[in-house]
Amino acid sequence: MNKGLLSVDEALETLLAGASPVSEIEQAPTMAAVGRVLAQAQTSTMDVPPMDNSAMDGYAIRLAEVSGPLTIAQRIPAGSVGKPLAPGTAARIFTGAPVPTGADAVVMQEFASVEGDALKVKNKPKPGEWIRHTGSDIRKGATVLAAGKRLLPQDTGLAASVGIKALPVYRKVRLGLFFTGDELVMPGDPLPPGRIYNSNRFTLNGLAAAFGCEVRDYGIVPDKLEATREVLRRAASENDIIVTSGGVSVGDEDHVKPAVEAEGSLLMWKIAMKPGRPLAFGKVGKASFIGLPGNPVSSFVTFLIFVRPFLLKTQGQVDVAARAIDARADFDWPEPDPRREFLRVKWNAQGGLELYPTQDSAVLTSTAWADGLVDNPAQQAIRRGDRVRFLPYSELYR
Repeated sequence: MNKGLLSVDEALETLLAGASPVSEIEQAPTMAAVGRVLAQAQTSTMDVPPMDNSAMDGYAIRLAEVSGPLTIAQRIPAGSVGKPLAPGTAARIFTGAPVPTGADAVVMQEFASVEGDALKVKNKPKPGEWIRHTGSDIRKGATVLAAGKRLLPQDTGLAASVGIKALPVYRKVRLGLFFTGDELVMPGDPLPPGRIYNSNRFTLNGLAAAFGCEVRDYGIVPDKLEATREVLRRAASENDIIVTSGGVSVGDEDHVKPAVEAEGSLLMWKIAMKPGRPLAFGKVGKASFIGLPGNPVSSFVTFLIFVRPFLLKTQGQVDVAARAIDARADFDWPEPDPRREFLRVKWNAQGGLELYPTQDSAVLTSTAWADGLVDNPAQQAIRRGDRVRFLPYSELYR
């Protein structure tokens, strides 16, 4: 590792050690709980299914009687309850309907012939065939959802299947954003010479929203120390986490570093990664502070690698590590950097990864073109056909 530089893993370990889950819990309607983090494990108060029911449209029968014709004595659609199966009879039954007492199998309608109310079984089923038994999915008292899980649509469906109307979730994390630089201009305004549009404001707002934060955007702050301190104080009083981009260096116009040091405490790191070497971490009041580099790709990548897991832990999520995929590189990378690299790549039609031709930290096009990042160790060349560690956006956004 480069002398004086902190490794990505060391920085991440220190960062996560400073993350504490929010303590407030609220009840969210199960219908509206997708994306929230579950605060308490949920157990089922019932068996699922709650009764033996048919897995097919067909006929409920008693196997000991299938050698001869049976009389179809009743019809049981889903949502109704039939009578006990009398000797010598069968019940016309539909998917999901309760199996009548006395029946020990369901014969599919394709394997039966019917004339009038007489049923003949052509293919004898096995005992219990096409019957979903009580509790075969979920047993009463079983844990159905673990605490610390970010709820997916199927999780809320599972909760609903056992009758849970509302779920205890951690309150949303309040995340404050502001951006420094007199050179920044908002899209739609005139762009004078020497100025640039503020793309980071849009990228970071979008990332914060994607992770379900309650976002407060304090806009573009003038390159003045007092103005920066004033916004910091306000943001610290209203948020759990403050994230900025740019202004944490030591130049004459970089006021975020002295502002944070004046209002709280700050650690400045130079991290052995590319893109995104500078990173700041500290506290202002009760709020955590993370200062990201100003280059647009660096800001984007460092948010995903550092802010993302910090944010997830603050939200109460237990599993914060992004899962990597072992993938094939369909490119050559013959001159690796001495630092750990995060390369923008995308899937190709052959099931391999292609490399964006320019990996410069100012080329935001590469992030929109890509499907994710190759996490490449320092000084490791890549040859076409090598296996690489791929972090798809689908994992980095969850």
